Amino acid sequence: MNQTNFRTHVLKGALYMVLAGICFAAANAITYHVTARSDWGGLGFKAQSDTFWQYAIATVFSAPFILRHGLVGLKTARPVLHIVRVIVSALGVQAFVLAVAAQTPIWQIISLVMTSPIFVLIGAAPFLGEKVSPPRWIAAGIGLAGATIVSGLWTSGLTWSMVYPVAAAILWAGSSLMTKVLTRTESAPSITLWLLLLLTPINAGLSAQAGFELPSTQILAWLLGGGIIMMAAQFLLTWSYAAADAAFVQPFDDLKLISNILIYGVFFGYWPEGNIWGGVAMILCGTLYLLWSGRTAPQQAVTAA
Repeated sequence: MNQTNFRTHVLKGALYMVLAGICFAAANAITYHVTARSDWGGLGFKAQSDTFWQYAIATVFSAPFILRHGLVGLKTARPVLHIVRVIVSALGVQAFVLAVAAQTPIWQIISLVMTSPIFVLIGAAPFLGEKVSPPRWIAAGIGLAGATIVSGLWTSGLTWSMVYPVAAAILWAGSSLMTKVLTRTESAPSITLWLLLLLTPINAGLSAQAGFELPSTQILAWLLGGGIIMMAAQFLLTWSYAAADAAFVQPFDDLKLISNILIYGVFFGYWPEGNIWGGVAMILCGTLYLLWSGRTAPQQAVTAA
């Protein structure tokens, strides 16, 4: 692969990851509005039921895609890895939604979830055989330092409400690593198809265990919007991992903190205060440094889908 094509691949991977983060931020805002208590400006819908309905709706809207690929799209030599990946991803979603429903400040939730790239980088070498260069570790370290500032861990300590996003970070890191492994032998449509078809029954079981809840007309309208956005996010995430190394694109996920802050600030009036902005700046600097370092990374860093 020549240098021009290499740069195109890594930039596409970064762009897809940034766009996926924006979509996830929008879906997070909808989840907050639907699951938060009324005194917090929410509709009080159960978190587990929100997850089921949102992903079930995403699957329905993906029907043309599913029908176009049909059973042929499910053909794979790694069915177990597909199933494990979806289960781990579903548990991560449940942990995240429970954190949102607990009214933990969104910048704390997202900043803790953003420790996920560290776990991805740790697993990139043993599980993916990818070389993690010093600039990538530096970028991830700067982002992590910014995340600890935003989360307020140094002043409030780790509370039970923060355990959920940390669990989500670990689970999603595992899902990300498995996604990258699958992109080496599976097409992006196949990976997305397995996700869409398996998430709904898995989330249905988790929702039933917590007490299944039917949405009102108002809640259903919000869930429809969230389902469409979530579908787009999943496609973008898969395309990102197919375009470039997990070790390179994952830290661009840090930018979703900016997206979440802007969306929650504009629509809910929740703006960070004080030194939190310094942490946001560190996250942004770490991500921009990663992009600069990627311009001169070895060509072998890209794995074709």
